Amino acid sequence: MNNATQILKQVKKDAVKYIHLQFTDILGVPKDIVIPTRQLENALEKGIWFDGSSIEGFARIAESDQLLIPDIKTYCTLPWSKTENKAARIICDVHKPDSTPFEGDPRHILRKMMLTAKDKGYIFNVGAELEFFILNKKEGLKPMPHDYQGYFDFSPYDVASKIRENVIEAGEELNIDIEAGHHEVAAGQHEIDFRYSDALKTADNIITLKTTIKAIAQSFDVKATFMPKPFENINGSGMHVHLSLFDLKGENSFYDENDNYKLSSTAKHFIGGILKHSKSFTALTNPTTNSYKRIVPGYEAPVNICWAQMNRSALVRIPRYTEGRKQSVRVELRSPDPSCNPYLAFTAILAAGLDGIESKITPPKSVEEDIYNLDEGKLQELKIDSLPGSLTESIKHLKNDEVIKKAIGSHVVDRFVNAKKIEIEEQKTEVTPNELKRYLDI
Repeated sequence: MNNATQILKQVKKDAVKYIHLQFTDILGVPKDIVIPTRQLENALEKGIWFDGSSIEGFARIAESDQLLIPDIKTYCTLPWSKTENKAARIICDVHKPDSTPFEGDPRHILRKMMLTAKDKGYIFNVGAELEFFILNKKEGLKPMPHDYQGYFDFSPYDVASKIRENVIEAGEELNIDIEAGHHEVAAGQHEIDFRYSDALKTADNIITLKTTIKAIAQSFDVKATFMPKPFENINGSGMHVHLSLFDLKGENSFYDENDNYKLSSTAKHFIGGILKHSKSFTALTNPTTNSYKRIVPGYEAPVNICWAQMNRSALVRIPRYTEGRKQSVRVELRSPDPSCNPYLAFTAILAAGLDGIESKITPPKSVEEDIYNLDEGKLQELKIDSLPGSLTESIKHLKNDEVIKKAIGSHVVDRFVNAKKIEIEEQKTEVTPNELKRYLDI
């Protein structure tokens, strides 16, 4: 559906009563304004005004008026809404009063970076593996896994299996091509994988899918969380992303049949850029203080900055090539987690990769050894660096990286850093249960 007339006809056909106009703040938290369908025609024609001063990182009081412009390509009905109050969702772009795009709108920032890539002859495609925990709310404030299954385990009668099935079914209505859902390694942990698309659509899908999973879990009286590390001593939740560049004719720019990994020089330079800027974009791909409790050795999350094919402890992994499927050649970045704002994360990743291509950054030799088992001397010998160990450290790298800062824009970088400093300061004064257990009897 590409025009307002088609949307209005579809809304009537779907018997929709309410429209959720959705956007996100700089932290990736979805926001929306609900309008009755009778207001949709006006919204499509003129947009909807809202007060941006109340939204994290948006505008100051003196410049609060902002405009939501619906992107009609994103219209879909919401599968969890009841028939008598059927609702639909349209994702919006945020504009200023003069109708120009708002520089603090994460969706606009990603679209602008993708246009930069397009000017260089590339379409940026991303696929995502979204991990999360399902928690039993009956445990009160103490989060507990609701099951104790393992990786890919099958249990036809448990709540989680039904939730995953419902999510896949809902994906059809939401126009998200979900490829698979399965139990993950940790108790109560699950994963939903969906087909790659251009980065903007994938970012939209991530926000939509997180909301969907939470809504469906709620209907089963359990809670879904995308917190990176809700439990100690077990794996945290990541959001591995699969990255590729296609040319404007639809051919995979990462493919080279003569390379051992089937990677072109473009792909290798892209990897070089990812490795070079990884410390800086980690603030955006892993944006919470809790994120860094996942990025530790021994729990399948990458800690060291290197690339490989067989080695799943590497930051960047090259999935194996299947004969005759050159379009599937891609690189997998394993550090991001689902707490990130996907629009900003993808913008930073793309900027890093494009810098690698433009600067012809050659990555170091791939490392197929299990890096977790290498001592510090061997890591230094191989010149393998580590990702930041804290949000404080990653923010320092972000502030010193002109490539990433330029891609994100000073408006968002400044506000993002300020928001994260508040988060860090709050954590400094928090007394944790572990501290009470360890130090109370001193």
